[in-house]
Amino acid sequence: MPLINSPIRVVLADDHEMVREALARILEESGKITIVAQASDGAQTLDAVCKLQPEVLVLDYSMPTWDAPQLIEKLLRESPDLRILVLTVHENIHYAVRVLESGAHGYIIKSAAVDELVAGIDTVRQGQIYISPRISQEVLHHLRRPKRERVGLESLSQREFDFLQILGAGKTLQQCAKQMKISTSTASTYRARIMGKLNLSSTAELIRFALEHDVVG
Repeated sequence: MPLINSPIRVVLADDHEMVREALARILEESGKITIVAQASDGAQTLDAVCKLQPEVLVLDYSMPTWDAPQLIEKLLRESPDLRILVLTVHENIHYAVRVLESGAHGYIIKSAAVDELVAGIDTVRQGQIYISPRISQEVLHHLRRPKRERVGLESLSQREFDFLQILGAGKTLQQCAKQMKISTSTASTYRARIMGKLNLSSTAELIRFALEHDVVG
């Protein structure tokens, strides 16, 4: 177990190099953190974590190779002691709910990253959960609600949410199926199931809903 006052060993994963370098500089200048590796996609992240065994991973939500919930589950299977702090532009709490339910230990909005990131890393390293204050109460409220009582976006499964993100980005049903590696008939089933849960009657309404609720991949 690392000494509590020793620098926190962190892997930083973000597919935007300029953002990654800026964050690395901020974290290193704090004097509390050592960046042991940087990664630009899911595969690099998994490799760095498995080889270096950092204490904390700072993970951008939107990474190539795998989306954040999938990558989080893979990482924790390989390194169950890893603490994961997700960094994102999304203020929609449903993104936070999904990564936290996948096993992440924190969620920070990128616009607040400079002020919150060092504190967030320190918090999750100590075994606690960190959520950006501007959304924390709403996220906790949603997480405490039993799944059977959830409605709207809350009621969607992870795969349904993934499908809605892709469809909301303007993809056809066939393109959604290809990206999710499912058949077109299964994609059609997802679409029908989501429309039922959201009380919508057409693909156009689904796309408008995705755009209005910031659910776009």
